[in-house]
Amino acid sequence: MTASISAVTVDAPRARPMPAFSEVTSIPALLLQQAERLGPRPAVRWKQHGWWQDWSWEDYSERMLALAAALLDEGVAPGDRVGLWSENRPEWLLADLAILAVGGVCVPAHAPLPAKQVISQFDHADVRVVFVSDAGKAAALADWARQSQPPRKIWGLTDFASPQTARWSVLVSRGWEQRSRLFSELARRIAELSRDTLATIMYTSGTTGDCKGVMLTHGNLLSNALAMLQAVELGPHTVVLSWLPYSHIYGRLVDYYLSLAGGFLLVLAESVDGIVEDLRQVQPTSFAAVPRVYEKILAACRDTDQEKQRRRLRSIFGPRIERLNSGGAPLPVHVAQAYWDAGLPLLQGYGLTETSPVVSFNRLGKNKIGTVGQAVPGVEIRIAEDGEIFVRGPNVTPGYWRNPEATRQALADGWFHTGDLGFLDADGFLTITGRKKDLIVLSNGKKVFPAELENLLLASPHIEQAVVYGEGKNFLTALIVPRSESLHQLAQQLGLTGLPLEQLVQHSSVQAFFRNELDQLLVDQPSWEQIREFVLLPYPFSLEAEELTVSLKIRRQFILNKYRYLLEPLYGAPESATDRQDHSASIP
Repeated sequence: MTASISAVTVDAPRARPMPAFSEVTSIPALLLQQAERLGPRPAVRWKQHGWWQDWSWEDYSERMLALAAALLDEGVAPGDRVGLWSENRPEWLLADLAILAVGGVCVPAHAPLPAKQVISQFDHADVRVVFVSDAGKAAALADWARQSQPPRKIWGLTDFASPQTARWSVLVSRGWEQRSRLFSELARRIAELSRDTLATIMYTSGTTGDCKGVMLTHGNLLSNALAMLQAVELGPHTVVLSWLPYSHIYGRLVDYYLSLAGGFLLVLAESVDGIVEDLRQVQPTSFAAVPRVYEKILAACRDTDQEKQRRRLRSIFGPRIERLNSGGAPLPVHVAQAYWDAGLPLLQGYGLTETSPVVSFNRLGKNKIGTVGQAVPGVEIRIAEDGEIFVRGPNVTPGYWRNPEATRQALADGWFHTGDLGFLDADGFLTITGRKKDLIVLSNGKKVFPAELENLLLASPHIEQAVVYGEGKNFLTALIVPRSESLHQLAQQLGLTGLPLEQLVQHSSVQAFFRNELDQLLVDQPSWEQIREFVLLPYPFSLEAEELTVSLKIRRQFILNKYRYLLEPLYGAPESATDRQDHSASIP
């Protein structure tokens, strides 16, 4: 049985007026101030065994202090790096806050990452203690934890059975027992936190495979959350449905820390697969996601009757929704337009891990579809001569952990060099045209921004994903992933329903259909931006295959390298025996 969620508890009891937060110097101090102001109002809500559970702001604060006392008792010192390898859960929030409260540095790892990558990141950060969410993760880290002297500690975020792991309930109980004894030391630790204190090291997933540890201070995170709060029209009634992973800066700031700063109710979704049901039950006022989620929901609602499609879309997000936020990857214009046509304000923003993350975003009443909006208050944007976007502001990272050369290059002349290309219009709205490293230069010297072409291709209701290729070549090619619904319909129309997907995408009639689709989509593009040849892939790019980042962005170079053996023959270059041997096992 599933309990329904009530909006009544969101509005009562009445809170004191919002403080200025001008003197707040850390994330834990922000929570303490909100707990004093908001007291018994609900702060965090999540589903457990089919029922919604709440922490009030008082509960939230007290639990943070108890866990922080346990970390003090365990000997976590200021500056110590503490790993956090888990999917979203309320204990993730407590662990993060407690680590910060004792002056530690939170090093989160993305939950789906293989243990080898997580260990590499934790080694680089010299992590001495790790929180994990399940026995599998604990076992995967066991040998690594034993290799150091003294051995690294592994703590559970739940009470799963594991010989390598201290149980969550034992750790928390110890914290409650030791709180009085450690109160003075804990208060001193929190008081000594400044906006310059390092709060977290976040390892970028890297669309090119270049993984670096981004350092962010309490001041970086606070400035971005408070700037967003200043610019966005969010009232005390705001209910945020949150599914974006907190191990990624987008969800961590826009859902978690922004809710902390605004005193909003943060509702944790169960999973992305159940997001439609969570939307139905929670009926949030605010929801943030990556474009892929909005595309999938739109595809599920698609109908030749436009009014019916609009009604379906509106019904999914519920009657209380005030805004939808999109970030983490480019939002196709046709997707944004479809939501606005349905009366759903889908607002695109732009940011990077290095900028905590928000650089710019569209607002209600100040929105231009196709742009990523105007700069966040306090943040400056400059366009270099070659079109690269430079950013300066209190949200910008002090640099990369143990990588002074990368820091020097990224922060040259006092500006952060984003590596993205774009332009500002007369009203200060920023448009992203692509990645500097992704710019394709054809053999005739013509330059192509692949992201722009890919967005045109994604306007098709029949194309789910696309990656354009052609650096140094005399024409463009592309990897195309058809929508499964379109393939199914084509198979029925062509009498090919028994054909495996791998053979279906190679069938001449299916190839001809997509050839015509590409030609229609690019009819207005110049000759050098036409896709002359293409490869149809039967299955979409996935996180599990390391083809997507955790925010579901395409890892372009990884994908092009992986499927180069299919692309090169399109230019008349035969694939080598080595190519066939190296890649045949990875064919979707």
